[in-house]
Amino acid sequence: MVLGIPDFWIWSVFFLCIGSAALCVIYGLFNWNKGAESEIIDIAEESIWEEKEKDIVDKL
Repeated sequence: MVLGIPDFWIWSVFFLCIGSAALCVIYGLFNWNKGAESEIIDIAEESIWEEKEKDIVDKL
């Protein structure tokens, strides 16, 4: 009997839920800002694209 729960399957599911939540938090901490470097490049490319589009629209 663990934590007052006599059934093996119930307390195993309980511990698995706690464990999966802990793993999700750990995964989130390790991958917090992963990919942020490429976002700066994407923003620069998008601004260049918008300037070209604005020039095309002005010519029309």
